[in-house]
Amino acid sequence: MNDSSPRTRMATHEVLNQPAPRGDRDLLAGDLPLREALAREAPPWVAERLAPLGRETGSNRVAALGEEANRHPPELRLFDRHGRRLDEVRYHPAYHELMTMAMAGGWHAVAWQEEGRGGHQAHVAALYLLTQAEPGFCCPVTMTHAAMPVLRHSPEVEAAWAPGLLANAYDPRPLPAAHKRGLTFGMAMTEKQGGSDVRSNSTRAEPDGDGWRLTGHKWFCSAPMSDAFFTLAQTNDGLSCFLVPRFTPDGERNAIELQRLKEKCGNRANASAEIEYRGAWATPVGEPGRGVATIIGMVQQTRLDAATAPVGMMRQALAEAWQHTRQRHAFGKALAEQPLMRSVLADLALEVEAGVALAMRTARAFDGAAQGDEHETALARLLPSLAKYWHNKRGPGFMAEAMECLGGIGYVEEAPLARLYREAPVNSIWEGSGNVMCLDVLRVLARHPESIEALRAELVATRGQQPDFDLALAGLERELALHSDAVEARARWLSQRLAQCLQASLLLRLAPNEVAETFCRSRLGREASPAYGVLPADAPLAAILARIGD
Repeated sequence: MNDSSPRTRMATHEVLNQPAPRGDRDLLAGDLPLREALAREAPPWVAERLAPLGRETGSNRVAALGEEANRHPPELRLFDRHGRRLDEVRYHPAYHELMTMAMAGGWHAVAWQEEGRGGHQAHVAALYLLTQAEPGFCCPVTMTHAAMPVLRHSPEVEAAWAPGLLANAYDPRPLPAAHKRGLTFGMAMTEKQGGSDVRSNSTRAEPDGDGWRLTGHKWFCSAPMSDAFFTLAQTNDGLSCFLVPRFTPDGERNAIELQRLKEKCGNRANASAEIEYRGAWATPVGEPGRGVATIIGMVQQTRLDAATAPVGMMRQALAEAWQHTRQRHAFGKALAEQPLMRSVLADLALEVEAGVALAMRTARAFDGAAQGDEHETALARLLPSLAKYWHNKRGPGFMAEAMECLGGIGYVEEAPLARLYREAPVNSIWEGSGNVMCLDVLRVLARHPESIEALRAELVATRGQQPDFDLALAGLERELALHSDAVEARARWLSQRLAQCLQASLLLRLAPNEVAETFCRSRLGREASPAYGVLPADAPLAAILARIGD
């Protein structure tokens, strides 16, 4: 490779051997693994509809919006100048532009507009691309998308709120829902004393005329400017699910008081708040006393998004490392031509390939479940927790490794890698941390044996194609035969192995042999390493790197 980077004369030196400034990219056209996954997992219309989004999310304009939204985080406005309560969050204009891009494109609604016809694949692929523009604003997009299964538990509530959810419009004005072009949804579940143990929630709901009144607190309320929130509260029937609008039916501000915004490690473009319900008006959704069962459909949808977002971030980090190392020279040649760097880059590329394959396969399971396919329904119960756990465990180390590929310039804020590194843990914590995901895997295996049988059928389909995969599959069978107490102590190992084996099976069936074989040897073989860049000595690096794109 020739050094084609621009040169600039400074007062004391000439700037050279630095990568060229980033130009506009096409995040779909330049992503071969994603395009291949769409071709096999989704109908043709999905890729066609995604094409403009790929160009937009890869543009310099949108990249600048992501940077601005992070540099100017949301601000809390509790009162107006006259002392009246506002309980509003003010966002930078860049945040609103990003939200408009997502919701005017209908990516929060497409799963339901095209349900059973590729809608879930379209949503997941879009989220993967949107995450590369800026992960934080994807939170309200995800929650709005995920609200539909909860609305369906109450026909009257669905009739009132679903049209606004399904509108391809973003309307940030603080107005009653009936006066807005499009609606967004949030959720407020956890409390100080319980966290993931939502059954210990203390918020109380009491009937009041044509609605209910909620009193209590919520420790995390993400996207607090949403038009409505799903929340859990105790009633005489037990823990129940409620929809809490920002405005009451008579058009008054609801008694949802924002206490403060969280100062988070990452996810800075998105607001997360501590709130109190001070007799807030609410309407029940689903069966009384069945709050967790009612809201679990929303949780499953958000878990799939939380499994997809880290793969999008890994793809963005890989693209940054690839661009830099192809143009940066050391010791007489480009970094990307040096054997050790090539091993690192190829290993990162393998992780993205596997993550894309698993995320898109899970999206197809959701779509198949909507069609009533029993096999796909069984997979849809299990795969979100597996994918969310494993993709997020791989993310932070991936971001750090990509940062190392750039060296010191990757550690500063001008590069997106510092932002991605801060963002990396959030999806592992949101909607259930690693332990919660692994326990959920065990719960599904115990209560829904058809799910493990469906997964076993997926894995057995590729038995005999690769020896390391076959050995790993045999080990899984032995582990699953253990007593339940022993399995819980090994729940992380089991979840990791199930996820890796499914990734391997998908790649063996669908990816080039160079990718699938190297993935199996480096993840399941005797020389498997927790560090990136440890590949077999004879790994076909050139073939793997060629798939990264420009």
